[in-house]
Amino acid sequence: MRGTVVEFDEFVGLGVIRVEPADAAAGSEPVDYPFHCTRIADGSRTVPLGATVDFVVEAHPRGRLEGAAIRVAP
Repeated sequence: MRGTVVEFDEFVGLGVIRVEPADAAAGSEPVDYPFHCTRIADGSRTVPLGATVDFVVEAHPRGRLEGAAIRVAP
């Protein structure tokens, strides 16, 4: 999946990836996936705000969906 980092707090290590709908004209809303810095694939624990990233969606133990295996897209 591909999205854009719209929020990232380096101090806390939490961020949000936004995925725009394939057909925005149909009225679909963007989907936001939270993530923790430990889910960044290269181990850097940081990602630039506004970066386009590739990631997978996984279920958090508390039930919500979150981003994982996050890589900055080339």
